[in-house]
Amino acid sequence: MAPGEPGDTGCHVLHVDMDAFYASVEIRDRPELAGLPVIVGATGSRGVVLSASYPARRFGVTSAMPVTRARRLCPQATFVGPRHDLYAAVSREVMAIFRAVTPQVEPLSLDEAFLDVSGAIRRLGQPARIAGLIRATIAEQQGITCSVGVASCKFVAKLASARCKPDGLCVVPAGEVLSFLHPLPVAALWGVGEQTGQALARLGLRTVGDIARIPAGTLQRELGQAAGTHLAALAWGRDERPVVTTAPDKSVGAEETFASDVDDPELIRRELLRLSGRTARALRRSGAVARTVVVKLRLANFTTITRSRTLPEPTDVARRIYATACALYEGSGLDSRARLRLVGVRASGLAPAAGAASQLAFWERARSWREAERAMDRIAGRFGTDTVRPAALVLAPGDDPLEPPRVPPGEPGGEAAAPPAGAGPAS
Repeated sequence: MAPGEPGDTGCHVLHVDMDAFYASVEIRDRPELAGLPVIVGATGSRGVVLSASYPARRFGVTSAMPVTRARRLCPQATFVGPRHDLYAAVSREVMAIFRAVTPQVEPLSLDEAFLDVSGAIRRLGQPARIAGLIRATIAEQQGITCSVGVASCKFVAKLASARCKPDGLCVVPAGEVLSFLHPLPVAALWGVGEQTGQALARLGLRTVGDIARIPAGTLQRELGQAAGTHLAALAWGRDERPVVTTAPDKSVGAEETFASDVDDPELIRRELLRLSGRTARALRRSGAVARTVVVKLRLANFTTITRSRTLPEPTDVARRIYATACALYEGSGLDSRARLRLVGVRASGLAPAAGAASQLAFWERARSWREAERAMDRIAGRFGTDTVRPAALVLAPGDDPLEPPRVPPGEPGGEAAAPPAGAGPAS
């Protein structure tokens, strides 16, 4: 590593792994269980452990262990039946956090994924900083923790995240991969199970460094051509597999956790305005328009409410997204003073903007606002994202109360109306 060179230079791959995922979600919803052994699994005598908190793991409890054995090892544990729908919902929100950082996300399961952040470095900073942002966002928005490994390839990043559990961050600089790998036991390598481990032991190979030092031909003769070549490459930290995104983005959006719970509708609408702008810019950057606007409202107790509306014409205009988001917020059924922890705005039902141009032209006012916002994009691209923004986001809260906008013409309840105060572009 050259003097002054960041230790994470070239480390564009992250492996993010949630800590004791199912158990952590249960503890989040039942804070009185914090710090205690908690085991999630079928409560009958024939079930298996799905997740165990770290205090339970200190008693030897592991995933896939029969519940009866877990009870013998840790009789004082709290046993909880699984809530799979809840875990899937939390997983979707965690994956959305990842995709807000980079579209290059490869989920491995509900609770872990690889990310390639090379395209996000200019926007968000070095990989280690991005990893820290991800950890902080998950803690703030979901109330649970994760561990992140940062490395130059997937294999090393996954080992690094395991090394720093729970609630940790481990960076393996590109120039220190071998010093990280070689002391590890051979079982750390992907593909080394019980049978392969016994074959390596017969060769006197106990560590990854031992495998690296033995001729590749010897490994190939003992283990077969494919397995021998595979282990030899891993022992030298070579893993050429890219992060593979298996599906295109189906939606784009943004969300924000307040520093403290908010019950002021004016402040909530201001945040909806900010998030609508971010969502619209993301649509325009990707060359897409959206048919549906979704608002997410998370209460102080982590209860989450979502509301959505399908628009008459697809849009990438912040003003339309904001108008719809405010209407959804006001029609959410929440008490006007409900305390919110988080708000989010998401646009779904995406289509290429070029194919929707004729539909956009039917609403001339939308088209004029679209042109104005594209001009704002060009200014922001040259001078920075905060150079130009709606007036309501420039003034301090309370200086110019932001009235909820009326629904655009053509939408349910809509009428021809003047723009809402502060919702237009301002330089």
